[in-house]
Amino acid sequence: VLYKESVGTGTPTPVTPEMERVKRNQEICSSVLYKENIGKATPTPVTPEMERVKRNQEIISSVLYKENVGKVTPTPITPEMERVKRNQEIISSVLYKENLGRATPTPITPEMERVRRNQEHISSVVYKEGLGKATPTPDTPEMERVKRNQEIISSVLYKEHLAKGTPTPMTPEMERAKRNQENISSVLYSDSFRKQVQGKAAYVLDTPEMRRVRETQKHISTVKYHEDFEKSKGSFTPVVTDPITERVKKNMQDFSDISYRGIQRRVVEMERKRVDQDQENLTG
Repeated sequence: VLYKESVGTGTPTPVTPEMERVKRNQEICSSVLYKENIGKATPTPVTPEMERVKRNQEIISSVLYKENVGKVTPTPITPEMERVKRNQEIISSVLYKENLGRATPTPITPEMERVRRNQEHISSVVYKEGLGKATPTPDTPEMERVKRNQEIISSVLYKEHLAKGTPTPMTPEMERAKRNQENISSVLYSDSFRKQVQGKAAYVLDTPEMRRVRETQKHISTVKYHEDFEKSKGSFTPVVTDPITERVKKNMQDFSDISYRGIQRRVVEMERKRVDQDQENLTG
């Protein structure tokens, strides 16, 4: 108090860049001198009691911090803020992946699969146990309309956030894999069809009405067949005559003449007589 009474009225001076530089240099010098004065310390192990005290101090500091926080004015989240937030998340993800070292992959054993399935079942059961009793409400046309509008809005927003993709050409390997997938799908579908449908007849009652329709269809088919036959009777289909057709026709005619007149039989007899005559000349 006496010190403040003896202090007179001073003249405020603006903080210049030179004064800022000197102030920062003073702080750096103070930090260096402080570290030089620190001697060697003896490390002590962290005991459970120290861990408990540390956690309590953190909880107390968090409570006091929240009590000292006054009322704030909420500000709307602008597109620029959203962009900065997304950039920060991407940067954090990249830095996190850079700090990861090399890991040793471990195979997923049947025991691990069983434990994972059990954990999923337990989580599902615990989640359902925590649910209270609810009152079902009917789906009114207004609720259906709002639901459809929400789906449309979500689809539009999703498409707006999609960035431009880089098209990749369809290589022969990709084409081969695609065809293999289609073949596998077709085989599985055919197997399923054979197991479920093939070989099983569909039973239909043979009622008098169905018998009458079946007989009528037979009569109509017979009448239609005779009608077409009568129309085509006496008519012929013109065919273009080419040299090959003429040659085949002539050969067929020759074969028919040989078979009809017995020329082939006489030729065989003459050939046998000639052979016999040759044999006689050789022996004679």
